[in-house]
Amino acid sequence: MHISEGVLSAPVLVSGGVGTVVGMTIGLKQMEDKDIPKTAIISAALFVASLIHLPVGPTNIHLILNGIAGILLGWRAFPAFFIAFFLQGILFQFGGVTTLGVNVIIMALPAVICYYLFKILFKVINDENLVSLGIITFVCGFLAVFLAALLMAVALVFTEEAFLEVAKVAIISEAPLMIVEGIVSAFCLVFIKKVKPEILKGR
Repeated sequence: MHISEGVLSAPVLVSGGVGTVVGMTIGLKQMEDKDIPKTAIISAALFVASLIHLPVGPTNIHLILNGIAGILLGWRAFPAFFIAFFLQGILFQFGGVTTLGVNVIIMALPAVICYYLFKILFKVINDENLVSLGIITFVCGFLAVFLAALLMAVALVFTEEAFLEVAKVAIISEAPLMIVEGIVSAFCLVFIKKVKPEILKGR
C-alpha cells in the first residue's frame, strides 16, 4: 500500500509530513529505554512482512501488521513504521523519501486508533479469555487495514479528483487482506498472551 513518488500533490505531501512529525514526536516522548527492543523488533517485522507479496486474483497483497503493531506499541508505532519505510525506500525503492511522511501516517495513524479501540473493547468486555482476546484483536487487525486503505484513498483524491475511481478499486482490492490481517493479528496476540503475557501489560 505504498504510494510512490511523483503521484501526490505538494499540499498532500506536506500535510503527511507534518502529521508524521507530530506522531513521531508523541511516540518518541512516550518511548522509554525498555521499549526500544520491542519497538525495534516490531519495526523489523513490519519491514519484512511488506516485502512478501502473495497473489490474490489479479493483484498481489502483503501483510501490513499495523493493527497488531498499534496494539503492542501505541504511539510508538510511528517511529517503528518510519524506520521500516525509510529503509524500504532507500534499499528497495518501495514508496520513496518524498512520500515517506504520507506513507507513515497512512499506516501508523490507524495503528494508534486501533490501540485505543483495543483498550476500550477490552474494558467493555472485561473478559481475559483467549477467545474474547482473539475476537477483539481480529476486529482491530481488520479495521486497521480498512482505515489505512481509506487514508490512502483520501490522499489520492485530495491530489486529483480523477483518482477517485482508483481509490475505490484500491479499497475493494484490500478486502481479502483485511480478513487475513485480522486472523494473523488474532493469532499473534493470543500466542503472545500464552507465552509472554507481560508484554501486554498496560495495553
